[in-house]
Amino acid sequence: MEKIQKLLQVSAKLYQHLAEIPKGENRDEYIEKINEQLDERGVIIEMLREEDFIANPLDKSHATLIDLDKGIHERLNLVMAEIKHDMKDLQNQKKNEQQYMNPYSNVRTMDGMYYDKKN
Repeated sequence: MEKIQKLLQVSAKLYQHLAEIPKGENRDEYIEKINEQLDERGVIIEMLREEDFIANPLDKSHATLIDLDKGIHERLNLVMAEIKHDMKDLQNQKKNEQQYMNPYSNVRTMDGMYYDKKN
């Protein structure tokens, strides 16, 4: 039961941490903290698996764990979507900057020389 309580604490901390997605410079620290908490949670889950733990939805602490797990997955998906959106915006920004610097880079011309055979 001690491991289940520890898992509940770590899951609740992670769930609370995922509540707000920071913008800008704080994002690296935010993602690093998520990784640390996920690793810690993964170790506890692996120990419970080795003990053949099976969640019982009728037990209050197990039901809370199941709900926290669903919430964590939903919030992680939101974080991933936000990061993907920002990466896409950054790629578009780079593309637009390159187009601004060299507007004719994508124009293909068949520029050649004309040879007149008349002498």
